[in-house]
Amino acid sequence: MKKHALLFATLVALPAAPALAADPMLELAQKNACTACHAIDKKLVGPAYKDVAAKYKGNAKAQAMLEEKVKKGGVGVWGQVPMPPNSAVKDEDIKKLVAWVLSLK
Repeated sequence: MKKHALLFATLVALPAAPALAADPMLELAQKNACTACHAIDKKLVGPAYKDVAAKYKGNAKAQAMLEEKVKKGGVGVWGQVPMPPNSAVKDEDIKKLVAWVLSLK
C-alpha cells in the first residue's frame, strides 16, 4: 500500500504536461463551419486546405480570388460539387482564413 501512495504522491507532484496549443485559425474555420466541407490534409466534400495552398502557390492573385470565391461561392475548379456562398462570414475573417490556407504546406 505504501508503494501505491508513494507512486501517487510522485505523480501528483510532477508538473503537468503543457497542453497542445490550439490553432486559432482552425478554430476560426470551425466557428464559421468551413470544416464541415474542408479538412487540412484530406478531401472531404471540398478540397483539402493543403491542396488549395499547393494549387495556388506563387499566384499573386490567389488571395483576392479566393476571398471572393469564399464570399460568393463557386463551382468547377475542384469538380462539380458547388461551394455555397459564405456571405454571413465577416470579410476580416475571410481574409484571415484565406491567408492561413495559402500558408499551409
